[in-house]
Amino acid sequence: MTTLSKRRVPMSSTDLPTVARRPVMPAGFAAGGLAAGIKASGRPDLAVVTSTAGPAAAAAVFTPNTFAAAPVRLSRAHLAATSGDPRGGFGWAEAIISTSGSANAATGAAGDDDQMAIAALLAEAVGTVITRTLHLSTGIIGTRLPFEVVAAGLARLVPTLVATDDGLAAAAEALRTTDSVTKVATTTVELPGRDGQTATVTVSGIAKGVGMIHPRMATMLSIVLTDAAASPETLWGLLRPAAARTWDQLSVDGDTSTNDTVFLLASGASGVAPVEAGSPAALTLGAAIEAVARDLARQQAADGEGASTLITAAVTGARDDADARAVARSVISSSLVKAAAHGRDPNWGRIAGAVGNARLADAAVLEAAGLSAADAAVRAGSPAELDPATLHISIAGHLVFDGAQGGPVAFDRAAAREAMNAPELVLALDLGLGAGRGEAYGCDLTETYVIENSEYTT
Repeated sequence: MTTLSKRRVPMSSTDLPTVARRPVMPAGFAAGGLAAGIKASGRPDLAVVTSTAGPAAAAAVFTPNTFAAAPVRLSRAHLAATSGDPRGGFGWAEAIISTSGSANAATGAAGDDDQMAIAALLAEAVGTVITRTLHLSTGIIGTRLPFEVVAAGLARLVPTLVATDDGLAAAAEALRTTDSVTKVATTTVELPGRDGQTATVTVSGIAKGVGMIHPRMATMLSIVLTDAAASPETLWGLLRPAAARTWDQLSVDGDTSTNDTVFLLASGASGVAPVEAGSPAALTLGAAIEAVARDLARQQAADGEGASTLITAAVTGARDDADARAVARSVISSSLVKAAAHGRDPNWGRIAGAVGNARLADAAVLEAAGLSAADAAVRAGSPAELDPATLHISIAGHLVFDGAQGGPVAFDRAAAREAMNAPELVLALDLGLGAGRGEAYGCDLTETYVIENSEYTT
């Protein structure tokens, strides 16, 4: 199998490129961020990323929320306008702007007008056309962007953009809302060069989002940059399955946002030959994109609002990968499992109950992850295939349930509780039905999460 959409889902990073959690600016981009005054806190809240080598190929994945925010709708329209493809998933771009502190969602025609006015300012500031601008916004739903504040901040920021790692770090900082830390990830791979030799390509990503997170995607924003060369449609073919296997497997609290967006831009400035869809080079580049996406998603889960523990559900032995991902997603999305994780309670019954509730993703996600359109349509929302008699459940390395041996297994509860008291809790499940595997990422449910979200706007 040669296409990324058919590649097996890794249970760990061992069959993906190694990722470093530091900002590395790929060639062909500049970035920066500052405090424009959108947030009352005075923290950084405005970021801009530009292409310095002409229009960059761009691909995107957006929220399916019916209340999709003005920046989502405008970005989709701009991608469609620059590619001619009405789906709005790919096109060309020269600048991305991110505003933090106001979602500009559910703001009606006035919010759309605000976003378009910001697009015009951005295009003028960086010397491009409006349709080559892309937009991110995050914050409270129902609030309009303070246009004059954004305009003044943009005028200060654009002249200071730099093609350095520090510029990317500043943009990552300005993405944040309730995030406690910035989220960055980078990797490098070797691709064929134009001269017949190989050349090093960098893939780097920044992200935000620690609450209002649930498949499909999350209240999350991410920008992934690479200096590889590829057409917009090829990039989209790499981004969609990577998102389906990473960000679509991420949940903090069960709520999908109005603003979820991932942008992937390729400058082509590394000098490598253009990556063709379905080629070995596409497989390599796609693995790098997925490695960055996976690490960012894990950082987001670990930093979930109020969280003290990253929960990873690792599923093997499923009928196929789609079933495995469904089971993993059901486990980390369960409020009962999340509460047990917080209390360091090895209550395997809650995990078993979540496994039994597992249902496959919707058709669009299944197709993006590798199923044919026909199979995706038939299996969307259907129960995952399960047999309690073949199920194995382990909590933090302790086997607690073995269906083949009658079910419950005697185990050292004190030792299991101690093992659960770690930054990452791995729940390993083997369904005993096939070769399918998948993983999902979540966090424990804490009192701090409830307090923070009970007073979010007050």
